[in-house]
Amino acid sequence: MKTDVPIAIAGLGYVGLPLALHFAHAGVPVIGLDVDAAKVGRLARGESYILHIPSARVAAAVDAGRFTATTDLSRVRDCQAVIICVPTPLKGENEPDLSYVLATGRALAPHLAPGTLVVLESTTYPGTTDGELRAVLEAGSGRVAGTGFHLAYSPEREDPGNPESDVSAIPKVVGGLTPACRDRALALYGRVVRTLVPVADCRVAEAVKLTENIFRAVNIAMVNELKVVYAAMGIDIWDVVAAAKTKPFGYMPFYPGPGLGGHCIPIDPFYLTWKAREFGQETRFIRLAGEVNTAMPAYVVRRVGEALATQGRTLAGSRVLLLGLAYKPDVDDDRESPGYALWNLLEEAGAEVAFHDPHIPVVRPSREHAAYAGRRGVELTAESIASFDVVLLATHHRVFDHALIARSARLIVDTRNAFAGHPVEASRYFKA
Repeated sequence: MKTDVPIAIAGLGYVGLPLALHFAHAGVPVIGLDVDAAKVGRLARGESYILHIPSARVAAAVDAGRFTATTDLSRVRDCQAVIICVPTPLKGENEPDLSYVLATGRALAPHLAPGTLVVLESTTYPGTTDGELRAVLEAGSGRVAGTGFHLAYSPEREDPGNPESDVSAIPKVVGGLTPACRDRALALYGRVVRTLVPVADCRVAEAVKLTENIFRAVNIAMVNELKVVYAAMGIDIWDVVAAAKTKPFGYMPFYPGPGLGGHCIPIDPFYLTWKAREFGQETRFIRLAGEVNTAMPAYVVRRVGEALATQGRTLAGSRVLLLGLAYKPDVDDDRESPGYALWNLLEEAGAEVAFHDPHIPVVRPSREHAAYAGRRGVELTAESIASFDVVLLATHHRVFDHALIARSARLIVDTRNAFAGHPVEASRYFKA
């Protein structure tokens, strides 16, 4: 790969932006492409809009002339490669929504120079890259994939909010439409990643990403189911997992929660389930795991009701403080967060719900949770905590003052074992 010719990254979200900054830090000039003018404007000024990405990193890349953000997708004509990092959500009855990927492909295609490398990083089902995406790129560019331009797939492996996560240290899986396509992609990623994992083709690489996230979804479902079973027996699942993980072989710890969240694990299994039907295959095991995880918010709300009953109250008319809207701790990402499912179920039961999340002070507009857009979180003080009938902890942010909450709350329902080590009277503390 040429060292002075820029690459483009289409989609400057939770995957695209850190990837762009990583390439820029390695000395590769990057043109960041996004349709959101407000986002582009902030990045162009050297400002980050993502909690775990410091503005200083963005400013350093901009000031060095290594990172430019723009809404002008025609700038890809100046690039030797373009990496597509756009959302792949679900629609309807858990069907894949490739509209963002295909719209991006159509917009980029007329501007592809001969020999440009196009890499898709968005999670999807096997056959997307060499099927749907290839078709729109060929139709819009007038070039044939594999000869007129190169085409590859390399799944993202971001771990937002994990300070130990280093893109350069995470092995990079790469599959190409042809061996030459794969080699071009390996050369590109080899500039910023220490370990490369070449695979046979795009479909294998696409299947790798699904397999990784289905593995997590299934095991989380298992421990969530065990949580419910063991609770009925008077056994604490957290004690069980803590002891089980001391076994140095044959076991890997997974932890229960109020449901699945984020842009991958709740969604990716359904991509394979949907595609498998095309081949006459049923993914019964995966679908069962989805049912277990989807049922968790309802279980948590039942536990809230049981906690309130110990004080002679019901959900109807009770005031509930929901702690945490982000889908995981220490991030500001609320995509597919189980917190919204909890909120909805509590309100349906007649409860009055308020929330506090230090990283999400105001609910942002989204198509999934439009009804909550603009709602503001409450301040977390001893007085405000005590004004609620029950505090429901959904996300275990490290910045929470657990001691303050433990002292002030009338009741606590903890879905994350977050108060382990913080003394709370047994009569006021419930796990869910």
